Amino acid sequence: MTLEQLLDYLKNRREFMENVTRWETIPAREGQYEDFSACPGVDERLQEALRQKGIRRLYTHQAETFRHISEGKNVVLVTPTASGKTLGYNLPVLNEILRDPEARALYLFPTKALSQDQYAELHDLITLLGEDIRTYTFDGDTPVSARQAIRRAGHIVITNPDMLHQGILPHHTIWLKLFENLRYVVIDELHYYRGVFGSHLANVIRRLKRIARFYNSNPRFICCSATISNPRELAEKIVEEPFELVDNNGAPRGRKHFILYNPPIVNRELGIRRSVLNEVNRISKNFLETGVQSIVFARSRVRVEVLTRYLKEQARSLKIPEKRIRGYRGGYLPLERREIEQGLRSGEILGVISTNALELGIDIGQLDVALLAGYPGSIASAWQQAGRAGRRSKTSAAIMIASSSPLDQYIINHPEYFFEKSPENGIVDPNNLLILMSHLKCAAFELPFLEDEIFSPVATREILDYLTDNKVLHKSGGRYHWMSEIYPAEEVSLRSASPDNVVIIDATEEERVIGETDLFSAQMLVHQEAIYMHESRQYHVDTLDWERKKAYVRQVEVDYYTDAITKTDIKVLNVDEEKPYGGIGLAYGEINVNNVTTGYKKIKLFTHENVGAGRVYLPEQEMATTAAWLEFPPDLAALLSLPASDLSSALQAVANLLHHIAPLYLMCDPADLRAAPMVRSPFSEKPTVYLYDNYPGGVGLSFKLFNDPEPSLRGALEQVERCECESGCPSCTGPALETGENAKANAARLLRFVLGK
Repeated sequence: MTLEQLLDYLKNRREFMENVTRWETIPAREGQYEDFSACPGVDERLQEALRQKGIRRLYTHQAETFRHISEGKNVVLVTPTASGKTLGYNLPVLNEILRDPEARALYLFPTKALSQDQYAELHDLITLLGEDIRTYTFDGDTPVSARQAIRRAGHIVITNPDMLHQGILPHHTIWLKLFENLRYVVIDELHYYRGVFGSHLANVIRRLKRIARFYNSNPRFICCSATISNPRELAEKIVEEPFELVDNNGAPRGRKHFILYNPPIVNRELGIRRSVLNEVNRISKNFLETGVQSIVFARSRVRVEVLTRYLKEQARSLKIPEKRIRGYRGGYLPLERREIEQGLRSGEILGVISTNALELGIDIGQLDVALLAGYPGSIASAWQQAGRAGRRSKTSAAIMIASSSPLDQYIINHPEYFFEKSPENGIVDPNNLLILMSHLKCAAFELPFLEDEIFSPVATREILDYLTDNKVLHKSGGRYHWMSEIYPAEEVSLRSASPDNVVIIDATEEERVIGETDLFSAQMLVHQEAIYMHESRQYHVDTLDWERKKAYVRQVEVDYYTDAITKTDIKVLNVDEEKPYGGIGLAYGEINVNNVTTGYKKIKLFTHENVGAGRVYLPEQEMATTAAWLEFPPDLAALLSLPASDLSSALQAVANLLHHIAPLYLMCDPADLRAAPMVRSPFSEKPTVYLYDNYPGGVGLSFKLFNDPEPSLRGALEQVERCECESGCPSCTGPALETGENAKANAARLLRFVLGK
């Protein structure tokens, strides 16, 4: 059965179609091309190498990019997955090196896996060229013996922002050849650099440009991105130079079916829908039976492992070898991930279940179907994941299966929002003082600062003087010199509050490393007594050695998995702004957030029943960030005619709603924002709901909410009023056990009060 026949079969099944809220068919489109003659200056040797790869013409966006770069402009190229963005930057870079063999280029990719993948593609093209263009990958896995050759002879150095930050910029004196001749810097997957990571990258680029100026070079920047609503603005914020936007996609496209599917309600009174995991498992069977190669995206590592277990069981029942179903996520060892990627390309793997780790442009061939187990958190991510399915001339399908969360339910019941709304903004704050100070230290270590030098438009001189007063810098002869004994780049992690990882060790027979996780996630994934899942195998966590950053596990066979319970405390450090809003107060400022895992639930496989719980004792993790908060009158319960015992329920329900709905209006991922209610805040002694940036130092999301809270509040009220449940459910106010029996009515009453209704 072909995919078209299978889709027709699903379209004719009433039990499938009655849960579909939108079936969008995106028509196939012919490619738009330009001859090489439209790009004067493309070397004939390069044209011949491309002809050997079957490329006789360029897509219009590739040609336009080449022309802009030839004119000395920076370019941000924005086209969908698998549209040839890679050639968009390889063409001008290779052309320049053929013209001037001394020229150098630096490629930045957000992950090591993507770096390796792009290296392979570039190396193939250089082999066809037959010229001495040396390309190297420089990351944490690069052998020490190879590093000297890369520094001395690498024409194109492929790396990631972390390695540039810690391994290249602080040692620029031994990278003389690169910095003296640096012509191009390529930043791929630009949309990935949002929030704290993007804010760090902007400062790393400031340091890169500062060192390049020292060596009298002035590189051009080529950025590539999936669809976001502000690509030029994001590129200009990160690089701090003007950019030309190229977004007229000329690549051909096969027909694509995009289906929004809402699992049926199984308990109308409680508003509970069939589990998204069980529904994905059920729908996947259609594709496994017919041999259609598919990818399933899940939002968390635990969900990936649970679905991998379910689909392997499904494969066994269909007499399909279990090895044809694989999981894929961060925490797997590099060789394991490469093996899975190769299996997908060759077709040996029929189905893969992944976190967003495979959302980026790693070459996994062209699959037929993408299933999204829940809304990924942003429209851009949803289209990226859907784009992993589809050959250029063949039909493909993407099915997004909603979970019960308010955000998923909002999207699934507002298909016009999903299909017609511009994808999200990429928001960065390069001048966040915590981030800026970290990189000023790194920059001072790399080169002394002149007294009047501007690193950032905000507070450069003030921070340098502060560091001098604290004996980190020494000022002499109008220059600031590094004098501390520490190596500053080692102290700064670009991606999280902590650079540390926890190594997971299987001690079943003999000790061997099976994976790793970041310190923050370790509290939730590998706490004592947790069931850690890896490639559908289950491991019991015997010991989490917090001091040595090691988790010791042993293989077990149990019929449940664990879900961590976390507790959050908030302390207000400073109020920057406040204003009245209707009958309440609205404030914005700095807060301290303490998170700790306090326990866990045991969740039965397949039925997802809660079958037990346990306590966990771990140290708190602290984060300073920014927040907006709603302060209610002390007599709020009386004003709403609520029993005092229901006030906590109402605040919790509104916090749950705002946590899920506000990201739609702030154009960010739900993981970027957190909400916490307090019946009586220690700071104001009033009922309060806090919404804070889930990043150290904050990145401006809560400030955006403070300035315009009404769309988020109205969206939350609409979600409550539209929900089909009777008294509150996971699709609106949250689980009944968490928010109480009257959560729906209480939340609606509270939101109407805030909005003056």
